[in-house]
Amino acid sequence: MEFKDYYRILGVERSATEDEIKKAYRKLARKYHPDLSKEKDAEARMKEINEAYEVLKDPEKRAAYDQLGGRYRGGQEFRPPPDWGTGFEFSHGPFASADFSDFFNSLFGGFGRAGRGFHARGEDHHARILVDLEDTFHGATRMLTLRVPQMDPQGRLVTRERLLQVHIPKGIREGEMIRLAGQGAPGVAGGPAGDLYLEVHFNPHPIYRVDGRDLYVTLPLAPWEAALGATVKAPTPTGPVEVRIPAGSQNGRKLRLKGKGIPGDPPGDLYLVLEVVLPPADSEKAQEVYRSMAERLAFNPRRGLGV
Repeated sequence: MEFKDYYRILGVERSATEDEIKKAYRKLARKYHPDLSKEKDAEARMKEINEAYEVLKDPEKRAAYDQLGGRYRGGQEFRPPPDWGTGFEFSHGPFASADFSDFFNSLFGGFGRAGRGFHARGEDHHARILVDLEDTFHGATRMLTLRVPQMDPQGRLVTRERLLQVHIPKGIREGEMIRLAGQGAPGVAGGPAGDLYLEVHFNPHPIYRVDGRDLYVTLPLAPWEAALGATVKAPTPTGPVEVRIPAGSQNGRKLRLKGKGIPGDPPGDLYLVLEVVLPPADSEKAQEVYRSMAERLAFNPRRGLGV
């Protein structure tokens, strides 16, 4: 997927005001509108121009897009970073469009404008937040900062910060929502405010990998522990436990610790992925042991290759 430089498409600077973006769009629309233009690629260009304008005219989409900064150029291979859009508050519901590119939908498929009408209740807002994996095991209360993009009186994009105290429920999973009632947009004519929905994601963990309610951890073993079997200590989110390693265990074998994953009904499991680690041959004694093994063990790891 190619990165799209929406500023280049509209021919404006990154510092362009709201009015400058609108003027640039109108000028290009007159030139490439399929009903009026004689350009060969008018339809494709108009689609690209509409997509760029959809993002840059909207303070929230534009601020999130600008987070990518100058790290990418138009046409460059692109994949959205895992934490893209985290911490931005959107007054949008899910939005994806067949009229726009895969690039647009990969960025804004979860953050798009819902239809607006005159309703007494305020709009719901949405944001993606990052919490620590440990928070889901015990529950926690965290102070979180959201960035709320808006236009200043001069039509330039600015971002204000919003500080919220949020309760992280025990057992919450990746991608689940926390609803903060009345924390969305104000109501119309005295109506109730909308709600704020926080989509939960976990910060990368130095030990565990998350898959739904299940957790995975790599458990290093010495060669003799894997070959002969052993009882070793393994980490779990609630503290170390002793685990029996079966004799003859190979790299990649998984041992399941039932119910040791993310809490729930039922709770997830914890999988220990075994990894045999060779001691370094960094001393004469260690080298002597390896030479002895080479002489005494009739072992050919490439036997299955026929060599």
